[in-house]
Amino acid sequence: MQNYTIRKYISADYLAWNDFINQAKNATFLFHRDFMEYHQNRFEDYSLIVEDHKGWVAVLPANRAGDEVFSHQGLTYGGLIYKEGLKLEKVIFIFKSLINELYKTNVSRLILKEIPMIYCDFLSDEVKYILFLTEAKLIRRDTLAVIDLSTEIFFAKDRKEGVKRGKKNKLIVKEENDFSAFWNAILIPNLKNKYNASPVHTVEEIAFLKSKFPSNIRQFNIYKENELIGGTTIFESKNVAHSQYISANSSKNDLGTLDFLHHFLITDVFKDKRYFDFGISNEEQGKKLNGGLSYWKESFGAHILTQDFYEVQTKNYTKLEQVIL
Repeated sequence: MQNYTIRKYISADYLAWNDFINQAKNATFLFHRDFMEYHQNRFEDYSLIVEDHKGWVAVLPANRAGDEVFSHQGLTYGGLIYKEGLKLEKVIFIFKSLINELYKTNVSRLILKEIPMIYCDFLSDEVKYILFLTEAKLIRRDTLAVIDLSTEIFFAKDRKEGVKRGKKNKLIVKEENDFSAFWNAILIPNLKNKYNASPVHTVEEIAFLKSKFPSNIRQFNIYKENELIGGTTIFESKNVAHSQYISANSSKNDLGTLDFLHHFLITDVFKDKRYFDFGISNEEQGKKLNGGLSYWKESFGAHILTQDFYEVQTKNYTKLEQVIL
């Protein structure tokens, strides 16, 4: 078995880390250090680098809380990141080395939040197989509503009617660089009133991230005449346009606000992407489904893709010792 060295990320690794992420087969801009570190005051970074005698072979974007390491609580998805061409046998040995090192440093559990396959450049289920071998426990499963834009899209009748209402009301969609109007007039009040919650990102944070990733983070607002009535914030990666935030004022159903907006994004702005991801409609760690929200997303022609969360006992590194025949 090849020997691997596991070490924690340090600031001197900034350029090498980002270069590795850019070459990985299962990574997006969310793993860039500028994205990971915007909320560094909220998490104890515990990102790990795996090296062999030739250099870096894998990384794990992660944070630590007590005796648990998470991949990563501040990111939508995560997991072990590696380049295309790395064979399954090596990934098994790399993962064994990683959780063995965690075990030796008094980490009892690794919590993995998998990256959905639509975000990967190549099929990347090596770790899912390894989770089976290590008897990892499935602790959460969310449902994403995803449109495959390479196939013919069928919009439901009520979505088409919403688009017609939007056209009748002469709604206008504008891409804008300023997030403050949408955050302050629409998003924050709606989340407060409906869920007593706040956006994951403050307006200052999303503006900072936009400055770092101008082509990846995009804001689309929708207006009736000159009044802002709704919008969506898109996180755009190589293969996927993802609606990070969707919100509109109380007139949305009468005006067809969100139907008109997303029809435009799907059929025009992002028509050349492979996938459009509406994100999850789950609550309570995946145990509950917001049926109305899921139906609305699916009625754009979206289908369901699951995202799994696993708990790995680090002591189970021994279960990877006698796998290869």
